[in-house]
Amino acid sequence: MRDHPRELTVDARGFLRAGRPHQIISAAVHYFRVLPEQWSDRLARLRAMGVNTVETYIAWNVHEPEPGAFDFSGGRDVAAFVRTADELGLDVILRPGPYICAEWEFGGLPGWLLATPGIRLRCRDAHYLAAVDRWFDALVPRLVPLQATRGGPVVAMQVENEYGSYGTDRGYLEHLRAGLSRRGIDCPLFTADGPTDAMLQGGSLHPLPATATFGSRPGSSLATLRRHQPEGPLMCAEFWHGWFDHWGERHHTRDAAEAAGVLDRILAAGASVNIYMGHGGTNFGWYNGANHDGTAYQPTVTSYDYDAPVGEAGELTAKFHLFRDVITRHTGRTPPPAPGPPPRLSARSAGPDGVAPLAGHLDVLSAPVRTVAPEPMERLGQSLGLIHYRTHVSGPRPEAALRIDGLADRAQVFLDGREAGVLHRDAPGEALPVTVPASGLTLEVLVENQGRINYGPRLTDPKGIAGGVRLDNQYLHGWEIRPLPLTDLSPLTFTAGPATAAHPAFHRVPVELDEPPADGFLALPGWTKGIVWLNGFCLGRYWETGPQRTLYAPAPLWRRGRNELVVLELHKPGGSLQVRAEPELGGDGTGPPAPAAGEASGGPTP
Repeated sequence: MRDHPRELTVDARGFLRAGRPHQIISAAVHYFRVLPEQWSDRLARLRAMGVNTVETYIAWNVHEPEPGAFDFSGGRDVAAFVRTADELGLDVILRPGPYICAEWEFGGLPGWLLATPGIRLRCRDAHYLAAVDRWFDALVPRLVPLQATRGGPVVAMQVENEYGSYGTDRGYLEHLRAGLSRRGIDCPLFTADGPTDAMLQGGSLHPLPATATFGSRPGSSLATLRRHQPEGPLMCAEFWHGWFDHWGERHHTRDAAEAAGVLDRILAAGASVNIYMGHGGTNFGWYNGANHDGTAYQPTVTSYDYDAPVGEAGELTAKFHLFRDVITRHTGRTPPPAPGPPPRLSARSAGPDGVAPLAGHLDVLSAPVRTVAPEPMERLGQSLGLIHYRTHVSGPRPEAALRIDGLADRAQVFLDGREAGVLHRDAPGEALPVTVPASGLTLEVLVENQGRINYGPRLTDPKGIAGGVRLDNQYLHGWEIRPLPLTDLSPLTFTAGPATAAHPAFHRVPVELDEPPADGFLALPGWTKGIVWLNGFCLGRYWETGPQRTLYAPAPLWRRGRNELVVLELHKPGGSLQVRAEPELGGDGTGPPAPAAGEASGGPTP
């Protein structure tokens, strides 16, 4: 094999390129969090910050939504994303998992894995490894020709992700390493873990280079890495200069000058770095992940702005300019100029002109499945969205306590079509009082998957109802279940006029554009909780609990003339929807100065 000028090698001194020491200065951007029409723009902005490399995870669940059904088209075309980076002169680091964390639904694992009873994740469980091997058989051949060893831009790949934060199955890591190599990956492989003894012991795979993930105290973090790896490269594979948000918590920001100072110290130590995130993007659709701090379940918001140098809508922040200055000082090279600011739509508002109640459309949106007891989503072939349960309760019965065992995540309970209350996984002992008349009643439960846990020991997180529904101690049997992934809204029939009743319903909101399409931000003042589609594309969730108050609506989704927004409001709708020129992600609230050294990026909010 002939030498390639971009090929990266590793020796006792560190990373080498063409035999010379090479310092990787990378920024993270996830192709699946950015519309493909905007890949080039976002990558050009990161190039203008001075980085020589970009890094992306590969999200398994995006590409194999159903077992054996692979999709690498459109926004899922990771090879096209890599080629776009190549056209801009950027090297690429790929992290194909299979687990990625990333504050992404189930850490990138497909939800259908949980349909296998007793499956154990991220170890040498035979069922899990069979699925991983099938995934690698589909993915890796697409990556092989993109490697720098074949003349492409991919200089390195990561094995798994922060595995030492989860397990100690060295054989599992070796299975992944061998599987990548056997399928043709010959660029350098590496591991990444928090800089603690336990994490590096559990996640390192000698002789592969080990790297560290941290947001502060670079001196001690790199020293810990060096203690475990006496020679070879020093690299911070995730420099957490910002953080992500959970619903109901405060918006996180970090002082730009302080973060730039940490970046300066990392580079001054001679270490390579991957800035996490360079551009965060958006958790479009139902793909946000969630955390659990041991006490409470914490779903992540739709925005993944991450207080990044390049903001969610491509804006260049104070961090961009300070990071650019730091990188320029260390490299001695002036980066190319950045693209100008992305255009924004002018402000406007619009009201609904049609409504389609969810209850009246269950039969056109889903086929019923009849079971003795409630089943979780995964057993019915569903990964994302809502799921509806219905049964008849005989009467008469005096007041009894209605409880749901194994609920994930949030249930709206209806008695004869009227909402009786909301139950949540964080309050498993909570109950709703139910009195049944002599004629009996219809009990319905609408459950929302608010995001599978993406980090930690509670990773196995089935959705819907995994236990049962009971009145006092009596379980209710004989259920009709309708999975509602809501991937196709074409069966909806809207009736004219706005609706004010408090029940789950789809609301159609036309928006006329008399200007060229541009970025906008949707605000829903007075609305409660739900999800929004723009011209058929699912933008993501909103919730009055905040901190996020607007949804990013990218320019490629708009068209001149009539546009159609569909809002699924789960409770009470507002009167109108606003298109704004600026985002509102939670005000100027500040988070902690940095995640503690050794904490994984998907770990508990520091």
